[in-house]
Order: sequence, then structure tokens, then C-alpha cells
Amino acid sequence: VYTRASGVAQKPDLANQVKALEAYCQQQAITVDEWMSDIGSGLNYKRKNFNRLMEMVELGQVRRIVIAHRDRLVRFGYEYFEAFCERHHTEIVIINGETMSPEQELVRDLMAIVTVFSARLHGLRSYRKVLKDAALQKD
Repeated sequence: VYTRASGVAQKPDLANQVKALEAYCQQQAITVDEWMSDIGSGLNYKRKNFNRLMEMVELGQVRRIVIAHRDRLVRFGYEYFEAFCERHHTEIVIINGETMSPEQELVRDLMAIVTVFSARLHGLRSYRKVLKDAALQKD
């Protein structure tokens, strides 16, 4: 089972994912060998457990991945990872597979991009302020 939340502030969402996934697995009589979680953006492919999971899939060590929503695995390129898993005989089970129109998916994806880049801009402003403050203290 793999869970992910975007940031530390969403730890309650992570707990809710775990509860929902526990209930689903129990209801479906799925034995879970390992629970994996990450806190980080679905656009960040450098997440520790995500990479560990993909490596395990590649090595043929994973028969099934259970996730709450497809965007908990990745925000973009889900189809690539789905095909990757299929090639390695790994099934992805999505317990809350909401169906959206292509337009709805596009809007959701655009909002995700805007959110990520807004956060990066804010981070750059904060970083510039830190550098400026450090430079002023040198004088």
C-alpha cells in the first residue's frame, strides 16, 4: 500500500488515506506486506519511498500496489507508471477511482502546475530575503 500527502500540514489526510486503505484491504481480504508513505509533491519523482516502490516493481517484488487515488502515486504521467507496472506484472488498485472528463482532468492538472510554481516563486522570494539579510549583517 502506498500513501502520499503533499506537505506536513496534510498529515491528517495521510492518516485518512491509511484508514480508508486498511478498511478496503480488510474488506477485500488483501494481505498487505508493506505500507509505504511519502510527504511531498506528486510532481516530485525523487520521493524516497516512491523510488523504492518503483525499484521493487522493476525487480518483480511487487504483485499489487493499492492506492487511494491515482494522483497519490503521481500527479502527471500516471499512464506511464501504470504501463511500467503492467510490464512488470504489477497491478495497481485504486480504491477511489473517480472518473473525470478530459476537461476536468486538464483543469485539475493546470491547477496543480500553478500551485507548484506559485510555491516555488514564494520560496525564491524567501530565499532572496535570507540572502539579503545575510549580506546586510556582513557590513
